Amino acid sequence: MKPITCIITDDEPYARKGLQAYVEKTAFLQLKGQCEDAMELGEMLKQQPVDLLFLDIQMPHITGVEFLRSLRNPPKVIFTTAFKEYAIEGFELDVLDYMLKPISEERFKKAAYKAKDYFDLKGTTETPTYLFVKAEGKLEKIVFDEVLYLEGMENYVIIYTALKKVITHSTLKALIEKLPKQAFMQTHKSFVVSLDKVNSIEGNMLHIGQHRVPIGRQLKDEVMERLINRR
Repeated sequence: MKPITCIITDDEPYARKGLQAYVEKTAFLQLKGQCEDAMELGEMLKQQPVDLLFLDIQMPHITGVEFLRSLRNPPKVIFTTAFKEYAIEGFELDVLDYMLKPISEERFKKAAYKAKDYFDLKGTTETPTYLFVKAEGKLEKIVFDEVLYLEGMENYVIIYTALKKVITHSTLKALIEKLPKQAFMQTHKSFVVSLDKVNSIEGNMLHIGQHRVPIGRQLKDEVMERLINRR
């Protein structure tokens, strides 16, 4: 297994020094840099992309949470903080772990091996690029990259691509479970869109090529967050 590359970010020199010592004792981690705040980290990531961030939350200018929310394709993160109340944000941002200061070597090892398990699994799992659905008495191949959006109609789903539409006997919920979550999103109780295919947003409607797809009132904030910030 290749080493997991990482950066330590903390405004406290003592905290950075302690994490550095732990990283250097961990054979599968490779330290690529240290920085004092999120602004410096942002510049470092432009020059040195890494697999993993050990990221403090309470820092000057911008918090670790705010910084992570600002990234389009962030590395995996292990938060480090003295404040328990940030645990919920960590969960919502899909971080690997959340370590409370002062961090013991045993606690660090637990977080490090959680990261190792994640990257081991990621390295052995291929992301599917298509599925087959039953339509008009045959199995039709649906390539995810070609899908514009899906429309649910009771026990049927219409799958729209740039070249065709396929009607399959299924529920929208059942098909959502088979789609890659990072690429698709439900925008309305009856619609799921491919995020990359959205051309513009107008009021409560999404424009995908010549198609218009509604945004449900209860889902609008989440839809806007995903589309604009791709989180």
